[in-house]
Amino acid sequence: MKHNSFSYKLTLFPILLIAVGAVGCAEIQPWERGELARTEMKWDPDPMKSALRDHIYFSKEGSSGGASSGGGGCGCN
Repeated sequence: MKHNSFSYKLTLFPILLIAVGAVGCAEIQPWERGELARTEMKWDPDPMKSALRDHIYFSKEGSSGGASSGGGGCGCN
């Protein structure tokens, strides 16, 4: 029996997504959580450095940041 290639792929794609999603799920044991709580594992390991970098960037650009007002572009607010 000859299959329509597009409909076959369209049927196979959700099955593949479910299989990949099921493999990616893992239960973390309490004694393994210490490794995931390290500073290197954070999205932003140094929030002060990132805040300073954002402040300098938005001051130079003369644009406003997330909750601050616009700067003049000279570095002073």
